[in-house]
Amino acid sequence: RDRALGSMTTSQQVLARQQRVRERFVAELGGLPTTKSPLKAQVTGTVDREGYTIEKVIFESLPGFKVTANLYLPKSGKKPFPAVLGTAGHSANGKAGGTYQAVWVSLARRGWAVLAFDPPGQGERFEYLDPATRKSRVGAGVPEHNMTGMQCLLTGQYIARYFVWDGIRAFDYMLTRKEIDPKRVVVAGNSGGGTQSAYLGVADQRLAGVISSCYPTAWRNLWTVPGPQDAEQVTVPWIAEGFDFSDFVLAAAPKPYLLSSALRDFFPIAGARVTLQEAKRFYQILGDEERVHQITADEQHGWSKPLREQAYAWLGQWFGVPGMATPEEKVVLESDGTLAATPTGQLQNSIGSRTVRDFNREHAVALRKQREERQRTTPLSVAEIRRTLGMRELRGVPTANSKGTSAEEGVTIEKLELQIEPGLKIPALLFVPAGGGKKPGVLFASSAGKDNRATGTSALSLARSGSVVLAVDPRGMGEAGPAPKKGGYSPLYQLAARTWLLNESLAGMQVNDLLASLRYLRARPEVAATEIRLVGRGNAGPLAIFAAAIDGKTAGVMTESSIHSYEDLVNAEIYRNMENLIVPGILQHLDLPEVVKLIGANKVQERDPTDFAR
Repeated sequence: RDRALGSMTTSQQVLARQQRVRERFVAELGGLPTTKSPLKAQVTGTVDREGYTIEKVIFESLPGFKVTANLYLPKSGKKPFPAVLGTAGHSANGKAGGTYQAVWVSLARRGWAVLAFDPPGQGERFEYLDPATRKSRVGAGVPEHNMTGMQCLLTGQYIARYFVWDGIRAFDYMLTRKEIDPKRVVVAGNSGGGTQSAYLGVADQRLAGVISSCYPTAWRNLWTVPGPQDAEQVTVPWIAEGFDFSDFVLAAAPKPYLLSSALRDFFPIAGARVTLQEAKRFYQILGDEERVHQITADEQHGWSKPLREQAYAWLGQWFGVPGMATPEEKVVLESDGTLAATPTGQLQNSIGSRTVRDFNREHAVALRKQREERQRTTPLSVAEIRRTLGMRELRGVPTANSKGTSAEEGVTIEKLELQIEPGLKIPALLFVPAGGGKKPGVLFASSAGKDNRATGTSALSLARSGSVVLAVDPRGMGEAGPAPKKGGYSPLYQLAARTWLLNESLAGMQVNDLLASLRYLRARPEVAATEIRLVGRGNAGPLAIFAAAIDGKTAGVMTESSIHSYEDLVNAEIYRNMENLIVPGILQHLDLPEVVKLIGANKVQERDPTDFAR
């Protein structure tokens, strides 16, 4: 990427990259709807305040998919008003978050209309609403986004697709209001709202400008600490395609663009400065360097008052509104109930709405039908499994480093480290039962760890039945798992997300670990090479199925307490700890029952499959 940017010197090159960014971004979302359904907009109430009014609005961005919003309108000033499309950060109450209300009211007092809307999983749009507590069953904001977002990845439709489409349709609603100047609509948001602002700057060229606060940085700075963020912020496979944060800015060029950065943000300020430098060069080549600007404040993450006031001044400068560079006056915050567009404060327990999961489940069914039709003439192949999992080709028998032996219940147990590829080792235990001659072999893996004996089948029990058992912890599991931490994103989620950004998958890497371990087990002198089975427990079950299909020489495979299909995972109401199995777009190509068919159903045993209803 550095070389590609360094070689750009002409406006033609910049515009060509701009077009590629726009096209690839939409494609990576899973595409956007090709038609716009009726908005069916309604105003459900009005709040009258000194200097402005707040209308409570509901519209449909997709058929039956309702969006709750507030429209702030100044009482004075010249119509039609310039306007801000207000995107909410990860506040549980969405558009009604205190910081965001401060911005919307301050803008309305300065002569700007504002349409602030709730994203899915926030405000009045909880998709996992507990009717008893009236709270989200999984947690508002990030937990809801991740729960649904990983299911969307399985079908090849990124959850941000719905965020972006909501924003596009919110703009469409603004066009129906005669009070708003359609040529002066700017999108503005902070944190998760800054993400949405950046995305809408790519996807909707009608916007007159963009303010993205406490989001822009650079992946080279974000990669290690704090790492990938929630599901709609992990653009897949953005890094593999050679893109970074500054490409969001490029896609909006040469429109006025404001990068708003807190110096002590967890979105690293060093990365924000890299993005500014790259974006300025894009704009400079296009002849409009002054149109991209960065403001900063010595604050932590958040749309702090210093950043807000600098943003008002910037808006006044670029959109011809005098008197914007004045201190922000105190804002009396409204209650969530006062701003609610629905009778109860939630769509799900009042007028109802479809959910992202509804659409995603329907898409999974359509993909299954497409696969069935395709596989009638073109059966699933090993090559397609490899491509789908984003696997690299690894060959050879791993070297093993012995870490000592012990004995238990007549079985010798040797601790091993297997070097799967240069610089990467996984821990293993080799269980060898007493007696001479070649014995059947078992490759065993469990998401509970290679030597877990708490429930179900264990490596030791298999060895006691007469098999030589190689129990391994693929990368990301057991002893080879990421270090646990308190709070924040799951380390396993962030590990998996890094692979998605690189157009690979943690599952594919883990399958490579199993295949290498198979080669090692097959080379052991105690093992009958033609009598090797795979056993996968928990999240290792699908890995064992993939490995058996790719290897093609195993005597059989057994899964235990594992998912039966990826479509089951898409249909799950709530699931936990499945991050390593998330393969972007897998259901566009295959599902586990089809891989079982390739192996031969008579060679596959499925015990106690995961029942998500439990």
